[in-house]
Parts: sequence; C-alpha cells; structure tokens
Amino acid sequence: MKILVVGAAGMVGRKLVARLPELAPESVDLVDVVSSDGVRALDLTAPGAAREAVASRPDLIYHLAAVVSGEAEADFEKGYRVNLDGTRALFEAIREAAYRPRVVFTSSIAVFGAPFPPKIGDEFLNAPLTSYGTQKAICELLLNDYTRRGFFDGLGLRLPTICVRPGKPNLAASGFFSNILREPLAGKEAVLPVDASVRHWFASPRAAAGFLLHAARLDFARLGPRRNLTLPGLSATVGEQIEALRRVAGEKAVRLIRREPDPKIQAIVAGWPRDFDPRRALELGFRAETSFDDIVRAHVEDELGGRLP
Repeated sequence: MKILVVGAAGMVGRKLVARLPELAPESVDLVDVVSSDGVRALDLTAPGAAREAVASRPDLIYHLAAVVSGEAEADFEKGYRVNLDGTRALFEAIREAAYRPRVVFTSSIAVFGAPFPPKIGDEFLNAPLTSYGTQKAICELLLNDYTRRGFFDGLGLRLPTICVRPGKPNLAASGFFSNILREPLAGKEAVLPVDASVRHWFASPRAAAGFLLHAARLDFARLGPRRNLTLPGLSATVGEQIEALRRVAGEKAVRLIRREPDPKIQAIVAGWPRDFDPRRALELGFRAETSFDDIVRAHVEDELGGRLP
C-alpha cells in the first residue's frame, strides 16, 4: 500500500506519521506547504501541485492540511483558498487520474452551529457559524459527492478539539484549551480567556492518530452513502480541565493559570458545540479517552517523557 499524507508537518500529521509503520506501507509520501524533516514542500493551491501529489497513484490519501479556525476567520480569502480550493484541487486531481484510492479527510465539529440540543446526535444538521466551519462543511459535501460518483472512496472525520496540543500556541480560537494545561505542565504561566463553566468536546493527539489509523483499516462498505462521521470524544468544562490538571500535577501547576477575560474569544466559544452522541463512529470501532485525567496524562507521557518539571 502506497500512502500520501497532505499536511504531514502539522501536529496531527506528525502524530500520524510516527505511527504509519503500523500499517506496513510499501511507500509513504509526506507533503506540506513548507518542508521539514522528511516532508517536501507542496502547496495544493499552486497550479499543477495537486496532480503532482497524486502522480504516484497512492492507495491511501490522508488530507489533513488546513488553515486553522482563528486564521480562517481573520483572513477570509486565505481560509477559502486553502481549506476549500486546495481540497477541491486535490479531489479533482484524483478524478482526473482515473483511479479509485481511499481518501481520509479531517473535518471538524465546527460544521455544527447553535442552537444545540443537550447532545448532538448523528442526525443533527450542519449549520456552521464560522468561515472555517463553512469551509469544512462544503468539503464534506464534495467528499460525499465524489465518493458517490466513484472518483474515490472517501471518509470525512469530524475531529473533536485536540487537547493537549504540543508545541507553541497556534492561531486556532480553541488554542486556550491546550494552553491552560500545556504551559502549567511545563512550569509556565497561561492565560484563561473564558469562564470555567465553558464546556467543549475533546480528544487527545494520541486519540487523533488512532482515529486516522483506524480509518485506514475500516471496511468502508459499512459506511453506506453517508461518508462523514462525528468522532468520539470527551465533554468537559474548563473547570473540569483544571481539576484534572490539579489531580495530575498539583496545586502549583493550577496557580500558573491567570484569568484574563477576552470578550472576543468568549463570543466565538459561545457558538461552539459542547457534547455529542457519536453513535455511528462508536459502532464502527472509533475510540477516544473517557477521562480528562487520561488526556492530561497522555500529554505528560508523550511530550514530557512521563515527568513533570
């Protein structure tokens, strides 16, 4: 099996690449908009780039590349160029190559918009309230239609907010969910811009890589015509996040969180989904953490060598 990973230099991409040997691939091609260790530079929005990406006719294509939520909202043109036009270019290149690979696309729970039921089920409509969510929702429709027409065999995975994200803060509006854990775990201060009562849907980077590997092994015939799945996760409040941090790392870590309300962030968060009933994905074997303590411990084990400062 030949594998192509688009967006391989991103956080989820790196986590996936580290575990690709579990699939025993014949070859792996890693591309991103910028080059890094083992990843070649390729911008899908550039003329001919998407055709180049699929020239080797990979059997499995992971499409992870995207402009994150905050950046897509701040730069309207860039968001649509990267998140929509880049995806469409890749899908068209596959169609023109006239073969039928498996395509796994990372979507987002941002495709949903308020008002929400207590738990969002598999039948809840897509009504995004951000440009990022709109771009992802359009790509989900394209994936469904290109699959229906037989151009490829596609699956869209609506990832929960991934927490705790390693590395430096990014431009995602949801970044503070990771910041208030990652920074204190490293002995640094973090800013909390929202109230402790804010509730959201989470999974760890470890779980995200697991979702993508499971998708590679899944019998797509079980999916039927509906090719986009809301993935399992954990519903928790910011206060519950902080309590998990306290249990794992102690009061000293919690004292590094500085509350600094940000009305702009608060307004964005108010329109985000909070809890799901991802029955289809669970029936198909996708799994995530069921305790926020486990999410915090996964970060300590995977990023801090199992030790706290």
